[in-house]
Amino acid sequence: MKKLKNIVLLGLFSLAVISCEVEDGQNLNGPTTDTASGDLSRAELIQTMAGALADMRGRLGTQIDANAVAGREYWRFQSSDPRWTADLLTGTLDNNTFYTTGPFAARYSTVKDINIILGGLENSSADFSDAEKAATRGFANTIKAHELLMVLNQQFQNGIRLDVNDPNNLGPFVSYDAALTAIFDMLTSAATDLSNGGAAFPFTVPSGFDGLKADAAGAITPADFATFTNGLAARVEAYRGNYASVNTLLGNSFMDMAGDLTTGAYFTFSLTGADIANPLFFAKNSTVANARIAHPSFIADAEAGDTRLGKVVLRETENADTGMMEANPLTSDGLTGTHDVFIYDSNVASVAIMRNEELILLSAEANHISDPVAAVAAIDVIRTAAGLPAYSGGTTPADLVTEILNQRRYSLYAEGGHRWIDLRRFDRISDLEPLDRTGDGTFVQFPIPANENQ
Repeated sequence: MKKLKNIVLLGLFSLAVISCEVEDGQNLNGPTTDTASGDLSRAELIQTMAGALADMRGRLGTQIDANAVAGREYWRFQSSDPRWTADLLTGTLDNNTFYTTGPFAARYSTVKDINIILGGLENSSADFSDAEKAATRGFANTIKAHELLMVLNQQFQNGIRLDVNDPNNLGPFVSYDAALTAIFDMLTSAATDLSNGGAAFPFTVPSGFDGLKADAAGAITPADFATFTNGLAARVEAYRGNYASVNTLLGNSFMDMAGDLTTGAYFTFSLTGADIANPLFFAKNSTVANARIAHPSFIADAEAGDTRLGKVVLRETENADTGMMEANPLTSDGLTGTHDVFIYDSNVASVAIMRNEELILLSAEANHISDPVAAVAAIDVIRTAAGLPAYSGGTTPADLVTEILNQRRYSLYAEGGHRWIDLRRFDRISDLEPLDRTGDGTFVQFPIPANENQ
């Protein structure tokens, strides 16, 4: 039975190939799968966790691009692969091509890595304390929950597999609602473990999580990391419409109404060793060979003075005759855009996993029915930061949803395909109309990969 066999092999391969070297030059490929899952040593935990965290970035660019194109945040031009402007804009999707199989396999590769760690920890004869085991379980299950949610965000009502421990005896696909419940329960358990995790992790936590630290001078603690776990659980509960729970979780997250909106957890990249560059970076004025072009509606629909328009940059080129800068629009497959997406200004720029800005907007959503005053206050934190006047619109639930979705569109632009996910969960995919070309269409989920035999 094939199903996830290729995914498992990819996970083990990526653990060997993608993972960078630790600072002292020790290769991360030291532990084998059998030794790590059978009896995890301290050194193996450090190495396998580093591999799992490196694997989290696999096909990240493909997944964010695919979701963003589906939500008309931007167009992805790639002259060598017209499927970006064909399949993904017409809604005629292939169940056996890169935008379907790539992210699916990458996310389950990380899940497999985490399962190896959890199994090895359970069987370990090393001298891990109870607190260290709890801290490791809490961290690992948070990462696992994140990866499963990433799969679910693409698969939606197709559901996902939760049990993939045995590649020859995979668990069934469960429904969207059942998957959200399981992911939430996983995060709840992780938060409990982290609360019992003592003062330190027995492995290195990447610098992308440093923004969660209560003590900027110290190492990140399990209690610090739990604020991310609770933030992620709040996102899940918002997807489920459990708004009282969202408020409770946000109170135990890293949300700070008066804090820096960029604070949060990030994927990091580098050009050293076997590490990888940011796959979402393209230079300004890139050609049709590879470009991300802002959807014209992102510019047209923005409120005057919104500083978040700085996430896109007008394409310009110098006129050789006059020396003056001129507009340099780019056209591909009947689509013409004037602005480049330019959130990531270098090939080592970090990519947000979750930021304070999203949490504040989740607070607005959590209160939009029960406490519209609190919802507007949260909205105004975001509007003020974007250089906009206070919100002056209606305060019915419908009015506030419209405003919250608009703020999420601009605040979370090009960070994870949030607009597509948001419009889908509020049954407002029709907001993407009018579409760009005759024959274009929308869709709400990617197909299950062909090798899943569903």
